[in-house]
Amino acid sequence: MARIPIAPPGMKDQRPRYTLGWRVGNTIYVAGQLPYDKDGNLVGKGDIKAQTRRIFEQIKMIVEAGGGKMDDVVKVTVFVIDVRYREAYGEVRSEFFGPNPPASTLVQISNLAIPEALIEIEAVAALDS
Repeated sequence: MARIPIAPPGMKDQRPRYTLGWRVGNTIYVAGQLPYDKDGNLVGKGDIKAQTRRIFEQIKMIVEAGGGKMDDVVKVTVFVIDVRYREAYGEVRSEFFGPNPPASTLVQISNLAIPEALIEIEAVAALDS
């Protein structure tokens, strides 16, 4: 089955080093997203809600560029540097998914690729066609 790379307008295509997402058949795999602006600067220093919101905006751009919508997201994996961010993360998640959020795994880790990042999220979307 063909793998189609996803590089939305407004997001830097970093291939061959890194691919934002792949569409394989009717599934979109979104790579772990960190809270960057379009120029690669950290968004929301020290603010878990701002960082989470920016990441979900990026996931939305990638999923839509792959032909899906946020309602198609069926699984997210969330990495936080402090499990106490769980509630604030959940508040922002409901802005994007409402009362029917995707299946979710939340893991506390010691650090992320960017020292001031508080959260990283990856996603999987299953499309109807």
